[in-house]
Amino acid sequence: MTEDDKNTTTANGAEDLRAETAEAAPELAEHDRVAQLEAELAEAKAAVMYAHAEAQNVRRRAEKEAADTRAYAVTSFAREILSVADNLARGLSAIPADLREDDRLKGLIVGLEATQRELDGVFQRNGVTRIAAMGLPLDPNQHQAMLEIPSDEPPGTIVQEMQAGYMLKDRLLRPSLVGVAKKPE
Repeated sequence: MTEDDKNTTTANGAEDLRAETAEAAPELAEHDRVAQLEAELAEAKAAVMYAHAEAQNVRRRAEKEAADTRAYAVTSFAREILSVADNLARGLSAIPADLREDDRLKGLIVGLEATQRELDGVFQRNGVTRIAAMGLPLDPNQHQAMLEIPSDEPPGTIVQEMQAGYMLKDRLLRPSLVGVAKKPE
Protein backbone atom coordinates (compact mmCIF):
# COMPACT_ATOMS: atom_id res chain seq x y z
CA MET A 1 0.00 0.00 0.00
CA THR A 2 1.25 3.41 -0.85
CA GLU A 3 1.17 6.36 1.37
CA ASP A 4 -1.81 7.85 -0.53
CA ASP A 5 -3.73 4.60 -0.14
CA LYS A 6 -3.09 4.63 3.61
CA ASN A 7 -4.31 8.25 3.90
CA THR A 8 -7.39 7.44 1.84
CA THR A 9 -8.11 4.38 3.98
CA THR A 10 -7.61 6.38 7.18
CA ALA A 11 -9.84 9.17 5.88
CA ASN A 12 -12.49 6.67 4.84
CA GLY A 13 -12.22 4.97 8.23
CA ALA A 14 -12.68 8.27 10.04
CA GLU A 15 -15.71 9.07 7.91
CA ASP A 16 -17.12 5.62 8.57
CA LEU A 17 -16.57 6.11 12.31
CA ARG A 18 -18.28 9.51 12.21
CA ALA A 19 -21.17 8.10 10.27
CA GLU A 20 -21.56 5.22 12.71
CA THR A 21 -21.39 7.62 15.67
CA ALA A 22 -23.91 10.00 14.09
CA GLU A 23 -26.27 7.12 13.35
CA ALA A 24 -25.89 5.65 16.81
CA ALA A 25 -25.89 8.94 18.72
CA PRO A 26 -28.73 11.12 17.48
CA GLU A 27 -30.31 10.52 20.87
CA LEU A 28 -27.10 11.61 22.62
CA ALA A 29 -26.83 14.78 20.53
CA GLU A 30 -30.48 15.61 21.18
CA HIS A 31 -30.04 14.83 24.90
CA ASP A 32 -27.01 17.16 25.07
CA ARG A 33 -28.97 19.91 23.33
CA VAL A 34 -31.92 19.50 25.73
CA ALA A 35 -29.55 19.58 28.73
CA GLN A 36 -27.90 22.71 27.35
CA LEU A 37 -31.27 24.40 26.81
CA GLU A 38 -32.42 23.42 30.32
CA ALA A 39 -29.24 24.90 31.79
CA GLU A 40 -29.78 28.13 29.82
CA LEU A 41 -33.40 28.23 31.00
CA ALA A 42 -32.37 27.75 34.63
CA GLU A 43 -29.75 30.49 34.24
CA ALA A 44 -32.32 32.84 32.68
CA LYS A 45 -34.81 32.10 35.47
CA ALA A 46 -32.15 32.83 38.09
CA ALA A 47 -31.28 36.11 36.35
CA VAL A 48 -34.96 37.12 36.26
CA MET A 49 -35.38 36.25 39.95
CA TYR A 50 -32.26 38.25 40.83
CA ALA A 51 -33.48 41.24 38.80
CA HIS A 52 -36.90 41.01 40.45
CA ALA A 53 -35.36 40.88 43.94
CA GLU A 54 -33.08 43.81 43.11
CA ALA A 55 -36.05 45.84 41.85
CA GLN A 56 -37.94 45.12 45.10
CA ASN A 57 -34.92 46.17 47.16
CA VAL A 58 -34.60 49.43 45.21
CA ARG A 59 -38.33 50.11 45.66
CA ARG A 60 -38.16 49.42 49.42
CA ARG A 61 -35.08 51.62 49.80
CA ALA A 62 -36.78 54.46 47.92
CA GLU A 63 -39.93 54.13 50.06
CA LYS A 64 -37.84 54.17 53.27
CA GLU A 65 -35.88 57.21 52.12
CA ALA A 66 -39.11 59.02 51.23
CA ALA A 67 -40.63 58.15 54.63
CA ASP A 68 -37.46 59.31 56.42
CA THR A 69 -37.46 62.53 54.43
CA ARG A 70 -41.07 63.21 55.44
CA ALA A 71 -40.48 62.24 59.07
CA TYR A 72 -37.28 64.22 59.57
CA ALA A 73 -37.86 67.18 57.25
CA VAL A 74 -38.35 69.49 60.23
CA THR A 75 -34.96 68.65 61.77
CA SER A 76 -33.19 71.93 61.00
CA PHE A 77 -36.25 74.00 61.96
CA ALA A 78 -36.65 72.05 65.20
CA ARG A 79 -32.99 72.61 66.11
CA GLU A 80 -33.41 76.36 65.59
CA ILE A 81 -36.63 76.60 67.60
CA LEU A 82 -34.97 74.83 70.56
CA SER A 83 -33.11 78.03 71.39
CA VAL A 84 -36.46 79.83 71.60
CA ALA A 85 -37.73 77.16 74.01
CA ASP A 86 -34.52 77.46 76.07
CA ASN A 87 -34.84 81.24 76.33
CA LEU A 88 -38.51 81.03 77.26
CA ALA A 89 -37.74 78.48 80.00
CA ARG A 90 -34.84 80.60 81.30
CA GLY A 91 -37.06 83.67 81.38
CA LEU A 92 -39.78 81.88 83.33
CA SER A 93 -37.34 80.37 85.80
CA ALA A 94 -35.71 83.78 86.39
CA ILE A 95 -38.94 85.31 87.72
CA PRO A 96 -38.69 85.43 91.53
CA ALA A 97 -41.55 83.95 93.57
CA ASP A 98 -42.54 87.32 95.07
CA LEU A 99 -42.99 88.84 91.58
CA ARG A 100 -45.13 85.87 90.52
CA GLU A 101 -47.69 87.00 93.10
CA ASP A 102 -47.63 90.63 91.95
CA ASP A 103 -50.97 91.46 90.31
CA ARG A 104 -49.32 93.80 87.79
CA LEU A 105 -47.14 90.95 86.37
CA LYS A 106 -49.60 88.08 86.78
CA GLY A 107 -51.02 88.50 83.25
CA LEU A 108 -47.54 88.53 81.72
CA ILE A 109 -46.46 85.44 83.64
CA VAL A 110 -49.67 83.55 82.77
CA GLY A 111 -49.13 84.47 79.09
CA LEU A 112 -45.52 83.25 79.14
CA GLU A 113 -46.53 79.98 80.81
CA ALA A 114 -49.31 79.49 78.23
CA THR A 115 -46.78 80.14 75.47
CA GLN A 116 -44.46 77.50 76.95
CA ARG A 117 -47.32 74.97 77.17
CA GLU A 118 -48.26 75.66 73.55
CA LEU A 119 -44.64 75.27 72.42
CA ASP A 120 -44.42 71.97 74.34
CA GLY A 121 -47.63 70.83 72.60
CA VAL A 122 -46.22 71.71 69.18
CA PHE A 123 -43.07 69.76 70.02
CA GLN A 124 -45.14 66.77 71.11
CA ARG A 125 -47.32 66.79 67.99
CA ASN A 126 -44.20 66.82 65.80
CA GLY A 127 -42.33 64.08 67.65
CA VAL A 128 -39.87 66.34 69.50
CA THR A 129 -39.36 65.02 73.03
CA ARG A 130 -37.16 66.16 75.87
CA ILE A 131 -34.44 63.75 76.98
CA ALA A 132 -34.63 62.74 80.64
CA ALA A 133 -31.35 63.34 82.42
CA MET A 134 -31.44 64.12 86.15
CA GLY A 135 -30.64 61.15 88.36
CA LEU A 136 -30.02 58.81 85.43
CA PRO A 137 -26.70 57.22 84.45
CA LEU A 138 -24.78 59.03 81.74
CA ASP A 139 -25.76 57.78 78.27
CA PRO A 140 -23.24 59.02 75.69
CA ASN A 141 -25.87 58.56 72.98
CA GLN A 142 -28.09 61.22 74.59
CA HIS A 143 -25.98 63.15 77.09
CA GLN A 144 -22.81 65.16 76.79
CA ALA A 145 -20.84 65.37 80.04
CA MET A 146 -19.51 68.88 80.55
CA LEU A 147 -18.07 68.51 84.04
CA GLU A 148 -17.69 66.18 87.00
CA ILE A 149 -19.15 67.18 90.34
CA PRO A 150 -18.12 65.59 93.67
CA SER A 151 -21.25 63.90 94.97
CA ASP A 152 -22.57 61.08 97.15
CA GLU A 153 -24.45 59.77 94.09
CA PRO A 154 -22.92 56.78 92.28
CA PRO A 155 -20.18 57.87 89.86
CA GLY A 156 -21.52 58.54 86.36
CA THR A 157 -24.96 59.62 87.59
CA ILE A 158 -26.24 62.90 86.18
CA VAL A 159 -26.54 65.46 89.00
CA GLN A 160 -26.86 68.68 87.00
CA GLU A 161 -28.47 69.56 83.66
CA MET A 162 -27.09 72.69 82.04
CA GLN A 163 -29.05 72.43 78.81
CA ALA A 164 -31.96 70.14 77.98
CA GLY A 165 -31.50 67.63 75.20
CA TYR A 166 -34.14 66.65 72.66
CA MET A 167 -34.98 63.76 70.36
CA LEU A 168 -36.87 63.98 67.06
CA LYS A 169 -38.78 60.71 67.00
CA ASP A 170 -35.91 58.19 67.38
CA ARG A 171 -33.05 60.48 66.33
CA LEU A 172 -30.97 62.73 68.52
CA LEU A 173 -31.77 66.36 67.85
CA ARG A 174 -29.53 67.83 70.55
CA PRO A 175 -27.72 66.09 73.43
CA SER A 176 -28.31 67.14 77.03
CA LEU A 177 -25.37 69.07 78.47
CA VAL A 178 -24.89 67.60 81.93
CA GLY A 179 -22.68 67.38 84.99
CA VAL A 180 -21.98 63.89 86.32
CA ALA A 181 -21.20 62.69 89.81
CA LYS A 182 -17.75 61.61 90.89
CA LYS A 183 -16.53 60.33 94.23
CA PRO A 184 -15.77 63.14 96.66
CA GLU A 185 -12.08 63.60 97.37
